[in-house]
Amino acid sequence: MPRKTAPLSDQLRRAIESSGVSRYRIAKETGVSQSSLALFVSGERGLSMEAMDAVGQYLRLKIVKAPESRAAKE
Repeated sequence: MPRKTAPLSDQLRRAIESSGVSRYRIAKETGVSQSSLALFVSGERGLSMEAMDAVGQYLRLKIVKAPESRAAKE
């Protein structure tokens, strides 16, 4: 059975938390409000696609398709 990957929202939360950049600075640099970022990181709310794009671009994130496992090919 193929291993599931974490949802993109969870991956973005981890990227924000592990970036070494404060949420305050991310908010100031991206135009996304601090409260929106705080609620998103805590899992209480989502982010709009525009906000996700802004944060992703600021953190220089990219989406990469994981390679298929051998089991999935068989």
